[in-house]
Amino acid sequence: MASTLPLFSTSYIYRRRNSSISSYGLRKTWKSVRITKHKTKLTLSFYGRRDAILFTVFAEIVGAHQQQENLGQPAVNAKEFSKESLERIQIDGEPPTIVLAPGRRIVAVGDMHGDLAKARHALEIAGVLSSDGHDYWTGGTTVLVQLGDILDRGEDEIAIMSLLRSLRLQAEINGGAVFQVNGNHETMNVEGDFRFAELGAFDEAEDFIEYTNEHKGDWHTAFIEWIKVCQRWKARRKRPATGWIPWNMIEMQKRAMARSSLFMPGGRLACELARHGVVLKVNDWIFCHGGLLPHHVNYGMKQMNNEVARWMRGDKNKNGVLEQLPFIATRGYDSVVWSRLYSQETLDNGIESYEICRILEAVLGSVNAKGMVVGHTPQTAGANGKCNCKIWRIDVGMSSGVLNAIPEVLEIIGDQVKVIRADNQGTFREDMIDYFSI
Repeated sequence: MASTLPLFSTSYIYRRRNSSISSYGLRKTWKSVRITKHKTKLTLSFYGRRDAILFTVFAEIVGAHQQQENLGQPAVNAKEFSKESLERIQIDGEPPTIVLAPGRRIVAVGDMHGDLAKARHALEIAGVLSSDGHDYWTGGTTVLVQLGDILDRGEDEIAIMSLLRSLRLQAEINGGAVFQVNGNHETMNVEGDFRFAELGAFDEAEDFIEYTNEHKGDWHTAFIEWIKVCQRWKARRKRPATGWIPWNMIEMQKRAMARSSLFMPGGRLACELARHGVVLKVNDWIFCHGGLLPHHVNYGMKQMNNEVARWMRGDKNKNGVLEQLPFIATRGYDSVVWSRLYSQETLDNGIESYEICRILEAVLGSVNAKGMVVGHTPQTAGANGKCNCKIWRIDVGMSSGVLNAIPEVLEIIGDQVKVIRADNQGTFREDMIDYFSI
């Protein structure tokens, strides 16, 4: 059954200093809503389930609004949308596979690889994250899609996951949304392949478990709050500069066990990754890490997403056996997360390029899409479009563990596609022509 994200005006969300926080104007179309304020969190109950949402998140948003209100400025992304101006976002699948987000601006961000500073920079130039260090959602009704490979090659993997979850909660309040697709490094870690994990990432895993233990089982709250405290925990780590020395092996083994417990099928962070699929269609666009090929379409996008999610959650089949890793989605050079067919540097001319573009067009036609956006393969010349701009490659290797490149993001508004690049003086946009006819 398709689920629905709420759409309501910011005037219902942000309250003045002396106003009650007992109501946020949630739409009556929700079957049941109950909001109660406690010491540390705000709890919303709807559709028969409970989502604990940090009260501090809302308090900071309200605080930001009040600060700007006192200065006589509009609230953060305070553009008013009436109920008639935008339709609600419709989501099909769990994890999401097809999303209808009429009238929304879409921004896509590529591989982050554990670099929190670069991830923040990318989100800031995308216009969805505040630059004041408080991590407010500033995207309004924007739909953000992150293309996977948050893990490996950097030290702040869990922090980035926490940041995206926090932004997702804030975005939903504003009528926007945050989606992720898993990449090959997510599936590798769930497999237990930690070859590309940094030493600091093992430290972060151990610190995170200790921090969650302090929350006495309230893992959800601890996970969302981690982005606010991770740097303090990182600063107090005391690991010998020599790293993997013999007398330090026991400590390193403990950290490896901590990481394994989080990412193994059924682990806390594996279940968090299971919230996301390996392919996502938003309006007329396909988003995936490596590339969607004809045999993936024949197999079924939703089936691939469901099978990967069941494997990551550690679900058992009808015979009581743990679900196995879905090969078509996560293994092999032609799987969704590993394929580099559309990302080759040679995709400019010649017979091979012609054939690849024909495959792309066949895939897009079979799923009724205009274009596809992929990551996975760093583009040394920057984000770019090929095959008449029907395929966009947006992994620029921004992480310091990859190319340490300047972040770039892709913006889609209607039939216009733009690459937003950052420089030392701020940001600028490279405008692309309207290449689709309606």
